[in-house]
Amino acid sequence: MIKYFEFENDIENIENTLVQLNNNKELNSEKIKKLKVERDELYKRVYSNLDPWQKVQVSRHGERPHTLDYINRIFTDIVFLHGDKKYADDNAILGGLAKIDGNSVFFVGTEKGNTMETRIKHNFGMAKPEGYRKVQRLLKLAEKFKLPLISFVDTAGAFPGKDAEERGQSESIASSILHFLKTKIPTISIIIGEGGSGGAIGIATSDKVLMLEHSIYSVISPEGCASILWRNTEFSQEAAKTLKLTSDDCKKFNIIDYVIPEPFGGAHRHPSKQAEILKQKLINLINELEQKSINELVKIRKEKYLNITSDI
Repeated sequence: MIKYFEFENDIENIENTLVQLNNNKELNSEKIKKLKVERDELYKRVYSNLDPWQKVQVSRHGERPHTLDYINRIFTDIVFLHGDKKYADDNAILGGLAKIDGNSVFFVGTEKGNTMETRIKHNFGMAKPEGYRKVQRLLKLAEKFKLPLISFVDTAGAFPGKDAEERGQSESIASSILHFLKTKIPTISIIIGEGGSGGAIGIATSDKVLMLEHSIYSVISPEGCASILWRNTEFSQEAAKTLKLTSDDCKKFNIIDYVIPEPFGGAHRHPSKQAEILKQKLINLINELEQKSINELVKIRKEKYLNITSDI
């Protein structure tokens, strides 16, 4: 069963009533029809007016589709590639080859997992240096075969552990960003859930950056910001407002290129529909980017990110 948030209490009450009435559909058909209309209107009203903290909650919903969910729904002929060829294979980042609309592409993405076992396996989507070096290896392969690369971003941030720092976490992220800036292929990134700190930027410095409507993208988590500025995580809601981390904020500041709408109720209630919306956008963008010469693409990409930094 889908978990409901506090701001969805009225929706939850209607859903529970519908479950009870469905035991006798014929007798309650008119009431069921009326309640469904009321429920859909509530979804529309609630999800059209989410505040920043509510969007943080939606972006972290346990049933929200993760990278692996989108890979399986959007691509065909999927072949996963493993390891950085230097140290290890980081399961927090998935990568490989696949086809979309009959065309070959490379893909990478942070995977959080959706059960306790898979979350531990994928380290809750927090990559270590070997994960970012895996991304660099796949970028080089994509460049060699002249294929576009699509990255899916869903992470609270890079792994902050002692072992990761000893193996050069900051250098690996910086190097990954540089590889994205210089690579001579079309690149597209999608923020599908959380886009946290350098851990997200390390795989999101692309020609086109997309963001699902109820995703977040920020330099630090609201809880981390609150603990630094107010010395108290109880100010997380205030931090969420201050960070300007919603898709609308990011579009306003030209940090992203497109906001991808989510069905009312969020991607976690309509994973297949959300994947189809995203798939069509990706197909259109790949075709658009491939119309440009590689030199023009690299020039536009560098100017884009230089303009972001100069504006800030």
